[in-house]
Order: sequence, then structure tokens, then C-alpha cells
Amino acid sequence: MVDPELPASDQHAPPSGAAALLRDMGPEDLDFIVALDKKLFGADAWPKSMFVHELAHPETRRYVIAEVPDSAGGSLAVGYAGLMCVAPTGDIQTIGVLPDHEGRGIARAMLDELIAEAASRGATEVMLEVSAVNPRAQRLYERYGFTHIHTRRKYYRDGSDGLVMHLPLPTPDASTTVKDYP
Repeated sequence: MVDPELPASDQHAPPSGAAALLRDMGPEDLDFIVALDKKLFGADAWPKSMFVHELAHPETRRYVIAEVPDSAGGSLAVGYAGLMCVAPTGDIQTIGVLPDHEGRGIARAMLDELIAEAASRGATEVMLEVSAVNPRAQRLYERYGFTHIHTRRKYYRDGSDGLVMHLPLPTPDASTTVKDYP
């Protein structure tokens, strides 16, 4: 679904099979995203000031929102994700999808977008952290080729470990591209 209020350059079609439209996050989204982050991550949710800081640095950051059509003919934000990229490393800062919308390709669409963004900014690798008690997310990242390289003991406020994962990106002259990832 295309939002006529947004310039075409700010809208990104999801990969085929995904049921969401991706758009860039803006300051007008912050109150909603902060509430959504709290719903998804509880004690580990970011304060609004952190999102404000992230959006203030577009030279090294990119945040997207996933929206699906709602029953009133508009759209509903159901996920968001963010990247920090200082070449040669891209770092997925956050990714979240409302539980009612999991399993529909939305996280994958956002991950595709951020991996492609990291590559376009000159990254040769992408890093992320995922909770050791989130096997669904771990499986998604493993399907992309991320490997577990380090464990941060009791990293999250609930006491769970943070698994640091790494994905090498193909070089620009390689025969495969980021979009070739599953």
C-alpha cells in the first residue's frame, strides 16, 4: 500500500510475499514507536531520548517502520527496525514486530532492507544482538547466515544472555548480492 503523504523515495516495497510496506521512521512516529517498544521489550525498551538521538544521525543511522493495511483503509504500524552503520560494520540496533503479525515476513522485509542499507553504506559485515531466550529470532538470523560469535552474560534486564551474531557481506564485485540471502 502506497502512502500518498510520503514522497516515493521514502517508501519501499517489501519483498514478494511480505504483507507490509516499509517507510522511513520520522520524529512524528516517536510517541507511537516508544509505546510499541515498551510493549515488545518491557524493561529493555528504549527511552524516547534514545530514539530521538538515533534519528538525529541519518549519516550513520536508518530506521524503518513496517505498516499493513487496516480495516479503515489506512495503515497500521506493526513493526520497526534500525541500523547504525559506520563502515565497515553495520549494526542492527533493534527490530520488533507485534506478536499478532509475526510469521508474515515482516521482520524479514525489514532485515532485508537494513542489510541492503548497510551494504550500500560500505559495510562488509553486519552485527546484531539477540536474546538467548528468543529462539524464533535466532532462527531467522541463522537462515540469513548470521553466526553466533560471542555471548554477553546477563546482558538483558531480565537476566537473559545476549547473543552477538555476525554476518559477512559479499564484496561489491562478488557474484552474489545482499538480496540473494534467503
